[in-house]
Amino acid sequence: MTLRLLLALTLSLFATTGFLFADPAAPDNVVVDAETESMIKGALKYLSSIQDSSGGWSTSKGTRTQQYGVAMTGYVLMAFLATGNLPEEGEYSRNVTLGMQFLLDQIQPDGKYRDPKGNEYMYSHGIATIALGEIYGQTRSPQIRPKLEQVIRLILGAQNKEGGWRYSPTPRDADISVTVLQVVALRAAKNAGLDVPQETIDNAIKYVRSCWDEKRGAFAYRPHENPGFSRTAAAIYSLQVCGQYDDPLVLKGSEYLFKNRTDHQFYTYGHYYAAPAHYMIGGETWRNWYQGERAAILKDAHRQADLVHWEPSRDGGPGPTFTTAVNTVILAMPYHYVPLYQR
Repeated sequence: MTLRLLLALTLSLFATTGFLFADPAAPDNVVVDAETESMIKGALKYLSSIQDSSGGWSTSKGTRTQQYGVAMTGYVLMAFLATGNLPEEGEYSRNVTLGMQFLLDQIQPDGKYRDPKGNEYMYSHGIATIALGEIYGQTRSPQIRPKLEQVIRLILGAQNKEGGWRYSPTPRDADISVTVLQVVALRAAKNAGLDVPQETIDNAIKYVRSCWDEKRGAFAYRPHENPGFSRTAAAIYSLQVCGQYDDPLVLKGSEYLFKNRTDHQFYTYGHYYAAPAHYMIGGETWRNWYQGERAAILKDAHRQADLVHWEPSRDGGPGPTFTTAVNTVILAMPYHYVPLYQR
């Protein structure tokens, strides 16, 4: 048994009970059953089968990796990490190594990734940096550290005066959907030992709270705008990533998400944040959320022989690569492999 596997098992037991012993009756004793595991394995085979020769991924099989390549590679790497794969560990270690190298090769001296989707650049920057931060945190690879420091410096420099981030890597305006990715990237980097000023985190918390709509009990895209599901999911996940686990707005936001979990815009994107947000809340809240998500995800699965994937049928997202990667991460959360999701 590897040290990493032992750690994962220990985290699993601790997250389940609060002690280093498993209690099958505990309300948060969420496990991956046989049917779900079969779906996860099929999804990993599908994702590995559509990896580009460059090492990255695109929105769907047969398209050029340059189309959202940085972002899609970040999302897919998180799916492999959530299932116990690292550059030198796991059935898909080679896929992870190639994907990691693809992202490292895209980083330029100014800390930007080469990504033609310039008008929404910080989305790609955020998810790619999260993936690299998680890989570095678990491997301490000297190959990753200097590149990771470059992309983190860009995030630090792009925070605006209100404490948030926007599409462009410049400190201008901000919104909650771009902010969550930068906050999570900073948390991953901080967990891995990189310097992240507390002032940056404190200002991000202030911005997230400024998007709260007391009347509707949810978070808005920007202050004083209409709230919604994906924005609320991103906000309460951001607060917890920043250490605000007991913030009353986290539980209020969770209540809103439970009431609006099935009918909303940006379905897959919203659930990518709602799942870890409820995972961090834990207990019966997490169990109820996971059971509902698992049922919905498995219902929508497309199986072809031993391959499993999901189409963006619910919300018209960027393609099956994104939807499959996100659903795999959600289904695999009870494995407890991703340190980022631990409180």
